[in-house]
Amino acid sequence: MANFFPRWSNWLPLKLVICSVVIVCGLTAGTWYYVTPKYTKVGYEPIQPVPFPHDIHVSQLGMDCRYCHSFVDVAAQSNVPNTQTCMACHQQVQKDNPKLEPVRDSWKTGKPIEWVWLHRTVDYVYYNHAAHVNRGISCFSCHGAVNHMPVVYMAKPHSMAWCLECHRHPENFLRPEDQITNLDWKPDDVNPAEFVANYGQPKEVHEDWSKKRRLTQQEIGQTLKERWNIQPTENCQSCHR
Repeated sequence: MANFFPRWSNWLPLKLVICSVVIVCGLTAGTWYYVTPKYTKVGYEPIQPVPFPHDIHVSQLGMDCRYCHSFVDVAAQSNVPNTQTCMACHQQVQKDNPKLEPVRDSWKTGKPIEWVWLHRTVDYVYYNHAAHVNRGISCFSCHGAVNHMPVVYMAKPHSMAWCLECHRHPENFLRPEDQITNLDWKPDDVNPAEFVANYGQPKEVHEDWSKKRRLTQQEIGQTLKERWNIQPTENCQSCHR
């Protein structure tokens, strides 16, 4: 009796098994890599030309983030401090410190300090700093507790899923506008009576929140979301323009 199938078809089941294993392994390896901190650069801590201890400047000396990052609340792109900003203090303070030699060289030559960009958004993603900072998103939400970092590192993944988490539930991150650069701020710091007097409370809430002992992040965030009419979009074109 003649064979219905050619001889090469005997190897077909084995080939299918091998291809399936390769595909599954590839997908597993890709997922394992692309969703880990290694890919999102969480923990990345580059060596800068000048060691700038944020913990000393912010926590000990009380400097506001906007003194060095002066465009953050007025422009889409934030900025790193230029030499003039550094020398405004360091012409007198620690003026002979050898660690500041690159700053002094830059001051003399006019050549900018070559800072290593840490939180740089990729070219195919549009992010407007001012739009977020002026509507209740703190530096802490994206950059972590920079005020306690001797050396700044990547504290948040900055992945698309991470961004969408905030766009879908902004009430989990919003805070009063005068606390944006207070990286140690906590919801427990809010005085309920003062907060309600300034911002009110959600319309559907009938309980008087001004009488509460403390407000939760969700209560604060929901109030600000409604007060400022915050409706983050999840449309692809919002970020991928």
